[in-house]
Amino acid sequence: MEEYGFLFRISAWVLPILIAIPLHEASHGWVAWKLGDDTAYKMGRVTFNPLNHIDPFGTIILPGTLLIISGGTAAFGYAKPVPINYWNLKHWRRDTILVAAAGPTSNLILAILSALLFYIVPFVPQPIGPWLGATIYSSMVINLILFVFNMLPLPPLDGGRVAVAILPWQLGQLFARLERAGIVIILIALFLLPWIGRQVGLDVDVFNLLVLQPAQYLMIFITLAVGI
Repeated sequence: MEEYGFLFRISAWVLPILIAIPLHEASHGWVAWKLGDDTAYKMGRVTFNPLNHIDPFGTIILPGTLLIISGGTAAFGYAKPVPINYWNLKHWRRDTILVAAAGPTSNLILAILSALLFYIVPFVPQPIGPWLGATIYSSMVINLILFVFNMLPLPPLDGGRVAVAILPWQLGQLFARLERAGIVIILIALFLLPWIGRQVGLDVDVFNLLVLQPAQYLMIFITLAVGI
């Protein structure tokens, strides 16, 4: 996308973000609703309407700032967490796993559907074709990053909730206590450690190792699987 303008690149990221993040959150609420917890449903969060999931900072300010800083080449964000009362679920251990995995799974499915959409790009007239191709590519990148990142086994990420449900009860409850410190651990791992590493001449890019590289391998696998 380097040969295209700044607004072209930003617009190719905005639409996938506005679809991927609300879909992720709505999927949590929809699965929880079907499994016995109607908390999110009663609050109007089982919807794909982005306005119901927008967090002013996480959905607008943060990704917008990253888009501007990166020149429209990268972004990251989040929506308002969907309220889930896990104790309302019919089968706590199984249903907790299903609810937690629903969000990342929706992103993986959306990445696969995005890959399939590449087949229609050659039939789209100019100048929409290049923008559509760039938007589809951004959708794959965003959704695969969301899938991999959220499945990291650390509370409060979805993968952490899956881990809590899988572990034996006492060990799972001990692991769940990391939730309060989880965001701090994530920020340290993603930002502080790489900065310290650069100061001492070491490559400590945890985000690249744990998220970007697995997402890249998944993208290669998906593109080969769908034959594009």
